[in-house]
Order: sequence, then structure tokens, then C-alpha cells
Amino acid sequence: MQENMTDIICRHVVSAKFEDLPEETINRLKTRVLDGIGDIAIGTGAPMCDELFDLLSQYKSQNGASALFRGVKLTTPEAAMINSFEMRSYDFEPVQCENPGKKCSAGHISGTTIPTALAMAENLDASGKDFILALALGDDITARLGTASGFDVYAGWDNTNTINGLGATTIAGKLAGLNEAQLNNAYGIDLNTLGSSMDNINFKTMAFKLPMAWAARNAIFSADFGKRGMTATHDALGGKKGYFYLFCGDGQKPELLCKDLGKVYYGDVVIKPWSSCRVTHPSINAILQIVNERDIDPKQVEKVIVHVTPRTSKGFTAEPWEPGEEPQVTAAFSIIYTAALAVLYKDVRPEYMTEEAMKDPLLNEVISKVEIAPTLAPDEYVTANVDIVMKDGADYFARCENVLGNIYHNPMPREMILDKFYKNVEGKLNRPAADKVIELVDGLEELGSIRELVDILA
Repeated sequence: MQENMTDIICRHVVSAKFEDLPEETINRLKTRVLDGIGDIAIGTGAPMCDELFDLLSQYKSQNGASALFRGVKLTTPEAAMINSFEMRSYDFEPVQCENPGKKCSAGHISGTTIPTALAMAENLDASGKDFILALALGDDITARLGTASGFDVYAGWDNTNTINGLGATTIAGKLAGLNEAQLNNAYGIDLNTLGSSMDNINFKTMAFKLPMAWAARNAIFSADFGKRGMTATHDALGGKKGYFYLFCGDGQKPELLCKDLGKVYYGDVVIKPWSSCRVTHPSINAILQIVNERDIDPKQVEKVIVHVTPRTSKGFTAEPWEPGEEPQVTAAFSIIYTAALAVLYKDVRPEYMTEEAMKDPLLNEVISKVEIAPTLAPDEYVTANVDIVMKDGADYFARCENVLGNIYHNPMPREMILDKFYKNVEGKLNRPAADKVIELVDGLEELGSIRELVDILA
């Protein structure tokens, strides 16, 4: 029988060794892991996380994996699910699928892959090297699927439970030691669980966090069932009714999935400096260029004009500010709200996404002065121009073309990444424990068991 697309992926994953990984891939992975741990820590306090934890606790098992920062073990799939749900909570986790040529496309890979790898590795008592290898493979397959799919955030489906599910199945399958046939079946099983809607975000509902979490949970189930002999479609990726057929439109390029496979390892390329949708970051970045250089009194601001593309101006991040049913979600996906935070606080963090914070009269005054202008060229969708006009007539302008956080174009310095981590784990880990986590993540490949790291986090 002729080898199909899924066969090629399975052969690559099963045969891959730690020694195959480039040093740069390992170093980047460690940064994502450290950032992800911090994002889970701060996410434990986000809306609906306790409710999901209480639900999943009904499946509690001492032989599973840890719900991080909670001191409780669940079944391995449920542990991956709650950790993913929390990591996604403030839209603070690493993002954007790497494409060839140091480019990127929309995606949220790490919020599924890191929790999946941590839960599986803990349950199986895997080494640091095994953890790194599985995570690198899963990140790579997920990013490749994102690139090849031609995904559009303004289309109907959400890729956080399509490409993420298949990528996480790669991780679970590799750590569980599946052979090629078992892994092929695991992909086929997982194909049946894929789906999700961008209306979770369009309607600003808390369910925007679920697709990524479902992907983590279902991937572990799929690998476990595949190992036990469950059969499924033998070409979940490229088959007649496989992933590309079901979820990808005219912009798909399936040939990119296997291009340079094993030679280049992709992943998320952005460590987020601010806890909001990446679409809001260019305007935040431009505003900070102004307010960090000038002593601006927010009370003296006449108006803030955020220039975006016509498409962005009609999208879910540019709607008029109303807290709505779920204020934290609305805030995270609002150019207007995050722009006001940048003007007033010179930062955008989860602390400013609460209903209490939204009652600040000065903040609401600044919000009322933010305008969105659809004046940028259509191809400038990762760019923003901002005018801050003062009551005395002064007009301060800034343009952001390379948004902070992209590892290739404007990376966050190490000290900023660490500062974000320390702030995120505050109240969950004391400083010595936080320092130990950094030390262990920096030396992941030296760990005899990933439990050395998880025991601190649990």
C-alpha cells in the first residue's frame, strides 16, 4: 500500500530522537514552558476555573497527573484539560504558528501542548529529554498544520481544537511509546473529536477557553485508546475525508506539512507581553512608545485614535466597549479597552481585567476617548498607528510595525520574560520556589524525571 501523509508523519515521530533536535529548538521550547507555567499559575484565579476544577475533581485519581498549583491529582486527561483551560484564561500564553521564512500565522499552540506534555510525562515518569522531544515534535506538527491549513481567524472554525488536537496527540503518542500503526490510529481517533467555533470569541463567552482544553484531554484519550488497539481512519490528515478536507478551505497548502520534516522544528513564535488578544498588541505597543517617552497626564487626553486596517475595524476586537456578559473576555478582545489601559497604567495585565478595575472613573473617561480609524492598508494587519491628542492641542504619534514578543522581529528580553513569570506565580510560589522552577526549566534535559519539576508546581 502506498505511503500516505499520515504514514509519513507517524514514521517521523516514532523514529525521532532527542539528539535530532537543534539547540535553538530546545532553548526556545524552554522559554515557552517557563512562560506557560506562569500563565497557568495566574490563570487559576480566572473566572470559571474553579468550577471546571470542581467538575473534574469528580474523576480524581492518585495515579494520574497534577492539577498544577492546586495540590490535587486528576486522571491524566482531566489534569491536562484543567491546566490548559487555565493557561488560556487570560490570553497570555505563547502564540502564533511559525511559518517558513521566519513568518507566522494565527495559532495558540503552547496552551494545549505544554499541559499535555506535562501531564503525560508526569504520569509516565518520563525524563526531561523525553519530555522535550515529545513537546518539540508536537509543537512542530501543530505549527505545520497551522501553516498548511490557511486558517483565517474571521472564518467559522477555531484552530485551537483542530491543529492543537492533532499536535497534542503527537505528544501523547510519543510519550506513551506508540508504534506507527497505533499512532496512525490515534490520529484517526482524535479526528473524530475536533471542532469548535469562533463564535465563542465573537460573542465574548467564557467558552473561548474550552477548545484548547478539549484538545489536550481528547489527545491523551486518543493515544491511550490507540495503544489498546482501537482502529480508525488510516489517513486522518490527508485522507478523502480527513483534516484538510474537513477544516481547510481554498487557502490550504497540504504540501507544506511534510516539507523539511525533521530538519526544521517549528512552534509558537510570540511570548506575550500583555494579557490580551494579539490583534490588540500593535496599538498597545504604539501607545506605550508615546506614554513611556512623554509625561502624559491621562486627564489631559482629548482623544486617542487607533489606526487599523478596514478588516480589523470590522472584526471582533474593534467593537464599541461594553463589558457585556463576561467582562474579562470582552476586555481581552478589545482594542478600545486595552488601549485605555496602556494610556492609564502603561501595561495590560490580568489585574486590570476584573469588574472592579472596570469601575475606575478615570479608566472609563479614557475609554470614552478612544476611537478606531480604518485607515491602514489591508496588508498592515500586524501594524498600528496611534495619535494621542491632548487638550492643549499637542498631537503625539507613534507607529508599531514590529510588535514586542516576536522572537525574530522584536523579542522580549530575558529579564522581561522573568518579570512576567514572577508576577504570574506570585501567591502560588514563593521566590525560592519560583527560582527553582526557572533553574529546572533551564536544565530540562538534565532531569531524570519530569516529576522533579511538577512536584514544585503541584
